[in-house]
Amino acid sequence: RHIDTAAPYGNEAEVGRAIRESGIPREELFVATKLWPTAFAKAEEAFLQSLLLLGLDYVDGYLLHWPGTDAGLRHRAWDTVLQMHDKGLVRCPGVSNFLPVHLEDLIGHAGVLPSYDQLELHPWFQQQEAVAFCRARGIEVVAWSPLFRGRGADDPLPALLAAKYEKSPAQILLRWHIQKGYHPIPKSATACRILENLAVFDFSLTEQEMADLDALQDGRHIGSDPMTF
Repeated sequence: RHIDTAAPYGNEAEVGRAIRESGIPREELFVATKLWPTAFAKAEEAFLQSLLLLGLDYVDGYLLHWPGTDAGLRHRAWDTVLQMHDKGLVRCPGVSNFLPVHLEDLIGHAGVLPSYDQLELHPWFQQQEAVAFCRARGIEVVAWSPLFRGRGADDPLPALLAAKYEKSPAQILLRWHIQKGYHPIPKSATACRILENLAVFDFSLTEQEMADLDALQDGRHIGSDPMTF
């Protein structure tokens, strides 16, 4: 179970409370949170605050949320993440929204690869260069906004495939991610949709259907430009 949060979401305390009240053994959860670029200069303080709000002894993933535009601060923040890893407080040091140029910069600075890179990914925005870079180096790819926040609803293909498989368009998109080898983290506040998002392991898309979904690539995306944000 992968639970993804971040300091700017303002819900770390609620996430921590839900974890404690769930009764699920901690070792069965993968809990990740993130460091916002404006906190890079005080990374350790920000990390410890997140840990306190979550009420956890460690987090499984701790990510630089965006590269930011100050390489020096980015390096210092990454050094702090690696130090927290050495102390056993972070299992998987990671990054989010990092393009190859940012990943090369980190590797050149510290010589340590992030465990994973969280990228905006969906059929309309496939980030092939970043994905290829990560895969060539064993960096796992986690897909945020895998459902494109419903903005692909005007495209008939997911709906046609949904009718064929008696699934929802969202389930078709999640199946595309899974067959691509990505780790999608869909967001929902609706219990029935959360359950629906899990029901994607009882069917498979054909090679042609995957290729047809690949062909939806048109560059549309939600997130900001990592080079300037």
